[in-house]
Amino acid sequence: MGDLSRLLRQPVKPDYEGLKANLLRQGTPHRVHNLELFADPEISDAVCRVFGVDADLDPEDPHYALRRQVAVQRFLGYDAVVCAVQWSGFTWNRLPAEDSTQIAGQSRGTRRWMSERDGPVQSWADFEAYPWPKPEEIRTDNLEWLARNLPDDMGIYSLAGSHTVFEWVTRMFGYERLCYALYDQPDLVDAVFERAGALQTAVTRVMLQIPRLDILFGADDMGHKTQTMINPRVLIEKALPWHKKWAAMAHEQGKIYLLHSCGNLKDIMEPLIEDVRIDGKQSFEDVILPVTEAKQLYGDRIAVIGGIDVDLLCRGSEEEIRGRVREVLDVCQPGGGYCLGTGNTVANYIPLESYLIMLDEGRRYV
Repeated sequence: MGDLSRLLRQPVKPDYEGLKANLLRQGTPHRVHNLELFADPEISDAVCRVFGVDADLDPEDPHYALRRQVAVQRFLGYDAVVCAVQWSGFTWNRLPAEDSTQIAGQSRGTRRWMSERDGPVQSWADFEAYPWPKPEEIRTDNLEWLARNLPDDMGIYSLAGSHTVFEWVTRMFGYERLCYALYDQPDLVDAVFERAGALQTAVTRVMLQIPRLDILFGADDMGHKTQTMINPRVLIEKALPWHKKWAAMAHEQGKIYLLHSCGNLKDIMEPLIEDVRIDGKQSFEDVILPVTEAKQLYGDRIAVIGGIDVDLLCRGSEEEIRGRVREVLDVCQPGGGYCLGTGNTVANYIPLESYLIMLDEGRRYV
């Protein structure tokens, strides 16, 4: 790791109103705005360890974690912090695996992955016995604290999983079993979609009541490298109506609805834009659809977010990362509707230096 103190020297003042105007494509912004679905906690830990961002905070403060999050986001040049409701949420079968991250201080030891083979709901008996979360248990303590205590120039956006349906259904069945159930138990699949969607609607309704939370970030991985995870017709019929509902709820209150979804979504992009009415899309991989091409295809109708490929950030040189950032900004920045960020999330296996180089180049861009 090189001397990181050379990075992020160009000052950036948060501008939440500017971020929202940019997402709505209201003209070329005066500077580059950054946005991520989220960053792994090990990244924030590394930022604090290297730069002492949390040095003036009291670890015994009951709101220490929130204060630290605000401090880190502000230091890195973001206009908003991400937060969710507090409740039991969904449970599913998770398999442990060694975290293979070799970067000192950024490994969590063990990662847990969704079982693709099976999940907790395989039958109607499982459906009835499943511990579905209760809307009345939703709490908003953290969201309310942020709404009261954020600096005036910052805002809030919702955390991944707050507006999700296909992923939850996949976790309930397991991907392999879901593919069978679509044919063998379609009524059960419909019931799980209905229950998961209704519960997430309750979450969305609560979050829309929070002041200064003006960006809903839906997250629903619906594709892989070459196509959608299941028949696009099924996604259009069963998953997209829920996103349409959440987008409409947001728009009714003058708020923004974004969608993170990994994979190749070419077969459902038109309904996502024209029917669901998403305001922006995030998660772009160079091997599927480079963000520069996405800007040319869709940038006159939605914002495109991120797209600095995670593989490049993991293995590229400083020169390569800076060159790609400039290339992306040259194409995507004019007219607004672009936020600089990774092609997916700031994963803990991305070297901190590479991540900061990306942000640093964005600050230098004029």
